Amino acid sequence: MKIKDVTSALECFAPLPLQEDYDNAGLQVGLTEAEVSGVLLCLDVTEDIIREAEEKGCNMIVAHHPLIFRKLRHVTTEDYVQRCIISAIKKDITIVAMHTNLDSVKGGVNNMIARKLGLTNVEMLEARSLCGTEAGTGTIGSTAQPLTAEEFINKIKTTFHASCVMTNEPLQRQIKTVAICGGSGAFALQKAIEAGADAFLTGEMHYHEYFGTEQKIQIAVIGHYESEQFTIELLEEIINSRCPGVKTHTAKTNTNPIHYH
Repeated sequence: MKIKDVTSALECFAPLPLQEDYDNAGLQVGLTEAEVSGVLLCLDVTEDIIREAEEKGCNMIVAHHPLIFRKLRHVTTEDYVQRCIISAIKKDITIVAMHTNLDSVKGGVNNMIARKLGLTNVEMLEARSLCGTEAGTGTIGSTAQPLTAEEFINKIKTTFHASCVMTNEPLQRQIKTVAICGGSGAFALQKAIEAGADAFLTGEMHYHEYFGTEQKIQIAVIGHYESEQFTIELLEEIINSRCPGVKTHTAKTNTNPIHYH
């Protein structure tokens, strides 16, 4: 099977037109006519990730976050993005990103987060149809049983291996309905409130976005990497089901740039 076949399978699941205008998902670096020797799955592409791909005999990297996100004026060695491009080309490694298109599609990143939390009756927080594909913003679902704010926060810490959880004032009613928007999902907070969610889980929020939410909804912010870490499992499921025989490897390199002390 060729690299282009794997790329097509991924884009069939999460079409590129679903990505946000600011995004740059899809083929990043390399050629697609080569036969796949193996696929390394990761959240971010770094120099260590490219070395790991080479060590594992993978000539394809599929990441969640695009390596090339901002416009490049040249390709030198001045930053890690440019060094990764040079290294990937030299080693004949193709890099593909599945970013906001995978966030938006039904059954995508936010659905995986809901699965990990064990939510039921999961649906899009705000659904829409684009290019004949079901897509939308975030997900919303029900917990197996009502939880106190403390129980909910502890469950999140355990499930996502989170060193800490940033929250607003603890909710004094029980939590049954949970809205989710992985990564930088603060833009979906108001939608979660309007949908009647008891809690909102995301990866990042700004300081002032917490104000005015007291006892309306329980906010739980666990970190960008922590919220999206299971995207690797989702990518593996897609490739294994649609490209049988292609070897996939979960990256052992932890690319989270944020450390907690």
